[in-house]
Amino acid sequence: MPVLLSELVVFHYFSSMRTTLPFSSFDRLISFPLLFISFATLLATLFLGCRPNVPTYTAQKSEIYSTAAIAGPHPLATEVGEMILKKGGNAIDAAVAVQFAMAVCYPRAGNLGGGGFLVYRAADGDTRTLDYREKAPAAASRDMYLDDEGEVISDLSTLGHLAVGVPGTVAGIEAMFKEYGSLPWPELIEPAIQLARNGYRISQSEADRLNGFQEYFAQMNEQSPWMGDTFLVDQVIVQTELAATLVRIQENGSQGFYQGETARLITKEMEENGGLITAQDLKNYTATWRDPVTANYDNYRIISMPPSSSGGVALTQLLGMVEPYALDSLGFQSAATAQLMVEAERRAYADRAEYLGDSDFYPVPIGKLTDEAYLSERMADFSPDSAGTSADITAGAGLRKESFETTHISIIDSLGNAVSITTTLNGNFGSKVIVDGAGFFLNNEMDDFSAKPGVPNMFGLVGAEANAIAPGKRMLSSMTPTIVEKDGELFMVLGAPGGSTIITAVFQTFLNVAEFGMSLDEAVNAPRFHHQWLPDEIMVEPDALGEQVKATLAAKGYRFRDVGRMAVVKALQVLPDGRLHAVGDGRNPDDDVAGY
Repeated sequence: MPVLLSELVVFHYFSSMRTTLPFSSFDRLISFPLLFISFATLLATLFLGCRPNVPTYTAQKSEIYSTAAIAGPHPLATEVGEMILKKGGNAIDAAVAVQFAMAVCYPRAGNLGGGGFLVYRAADGDTRTLDYREKAPAAASRDMYLDDEGEVISDLSTLGHLAVGVPGTVAGIEAMFKEYGSLPWPELIEPAIQLARNGYRISQSEADRLNGFQEYFAQMNEQSPWMGDTFLVDQVIVQTELAATLVRIQENGSQGFYQGETARLITKEMEENGGLITAQDLKNYTATWRDPVTANYDNYRIISMPPSSSGGVALTQLLGMVEPYALDSLGFQSAATAQLMVEAERRAYADRAEYLGDSDFYPVPIGKLTDEAYLSERMADFSPDSAGTSADITAGAGLRKESFETTHISIIDSLGNAVSITTTLNGNFGSKVIVDGAGFFLNNEMDDFSAKPGVPNMFGLVGAEANAIAPGKRMLSSMTPTIVEKDGELFMVLGAPGGSTIITAVFQTFLNVAEFGMSLDEAVNAPRFHHQWLPDEIMVEPDALGEQVKATLAAKGYRFRDVGRMAVVKALQVLPDGRLHAVGDGRNPDDDVAGY
């Protein structure tokens, strides 16, 4: 909802100019001509009611940089990251600043009220991952979404206060900063604060999305900047309450979120609306450093996320199952290649449903699942003459909702440090609940647990005991932030939003480069297909798998479902001459790249 600059004090305007011209350093204003122009602009604002210097943007999808690069979901966020990199910040500094900026300018997925995963590779080759996935509140219980007959209650795990897991984003950002950050913490949050205070102009796609969710916002909230208007392209959005929340984090670190005023507002929101999160839940939350899941594929080394993500294990399985076959000879999206990949996907997603969950609560057999002999055994019954079948598995033949509310950033800094981060609220705008007085959406991640064995969640994914609800447990995720080495050197950074299709999008994008010789922009934007065990069908984007290929596969027993789009990849590649190719996905009009 637009707020005029006349509502703001003169001092606030001048103090904010370092980021709204846009994001230039404050010391550039210390000249009389610019100061005069700034004062004149302020007077025009006060008397004419306009808002100067509100950031505008145009997304660019593919660019080659010499020194450092970033690919992300929104131009204003990547601009913030570029600014930090140019000021000498490292990849983690940029990631911190970008995540806070996304919480302002990308409300459907960028967040303070969600969680995520970091895969980090230092310039010296050291690798680590950080799990800041949400957790179930202490009062959560295994059957909390079932009725008296033992059936899943519709929407209870996806809409409203009971769907919310304890947020991990702020704890995760602080943990990565404390371990690897180099610039001052307040400096990294300041651009987000100024975006929230001074506003930014929304894109057409964001306006359309906001308009489409008004009914849900009104159902779950009394008021917010996201309610009550018909949103228009270039409309200026100011978020005063969110700015105040960010200031508390700027001044007090994660304690400014998990304790104090923000925590009070979250718990008040829960107590008044039947939610489960308590002050103790917030105070107890911690992010966890973990060893990455790694795999070798020819002369490549894949570095990805372990549980509570299913992404790294599933990606390792997929690559291990197809590696023995000469994909380059079979050809890109030929009937033979597509069938092989689909059958690998069928088996990996079946294992995901049975074995994967939070490894702090369940003994996930990662070693067994990724063992070469096991993967060879899994493919032993693969026949190129006929379709495999999931018909003997009775659980979960549900219909998915394609969703792209997760978000991803890939960063390489001037030193060669690399960051792959995927964060999420789960559904678009999460639970649709906005914390009254704090200005941010809360997640609906509780739906990523198995509410009941064999019953699909909103992405059609089923699960078993490994992913059952338990207090303090992290729900399973498909997010697959990944870093790839080639011959021991940094080669690629990638990841995506897209629900259950994330894993297969990362899988196919990597193979497009490694096996089919595509440039990175060709690999990211190539049409994709997806199979996830249940339902037993191949999802296909427009132009994926030609009509003759589909006819050949249909004759073998495969069924298809056409979808508009699937996961949205953001990727970086180190070229042979050392330059960095940054690519955003054409599936998202706001995907953007930046660097220098």
